[in-house]
Order: sequence, then structure tokens, then C-alpha cells
Amino acid sequence: MKSENINIDEYCAIFKALAHPTRLIIAYNLMQKKECNVTKMSECLKIPQPTVSQHLTVLKNARVLSCNRNGNQICYKVENPKVIKILKQLKEG
Repeated sequence: MKSENINIDEYCAIFKALAHPTRLIIAYNLMQKKECNVTKMSECLKIPQPTVSQHLTVLKNARVLSCNRNGNQICYKVENPKVIKILKQLKEG
């Protein structure tokens, strides 16, 4: 089987990162919002901030999320069009 016109490694990294329930929830909810910081995510998910930070690192390394500094906060968002397409399918499904 051939992988024509798609980057299999990129999709494998995305799916691996999204395979954890907490990370999928984070990415899905971020897709609905413009952006969010780790403190707000920790409060909404009711899990410790270091745990959220670890999940965000995995998502960022897989290019599921991007981030930018806003003052002393780092705000995360979903900008990857491939990830947005995958997450939209969940919403429709």
C-alpha cells in the first residue's frame, strides 16, 4: 500500500497525540474557542495544572496546538487545518 499525497508520519503523530482522552478533550474544546491559557483549562477540566501542561506539551510537539505569549500567559489554540478537519468530523459524527 502506498501513501500518496499525504504525510503518514504527520498524521500518525496527530492521531497518537489525540488518542489520550484528556488531550482529545483539550484539543476539541480549544477548537471551539479562539484560545485559552493553562490556568483556565486546569480549572475547567478540574485537573492539576502540571498535568494539563504535560498534555499541552504533547499536543504542541505533535503540531496539534500552537501557542503565543500574551503578557505573562501562554495561550494555546488549534490552527493546524488537518487537526481542525479531524476535530470537526467528531462534532458532526
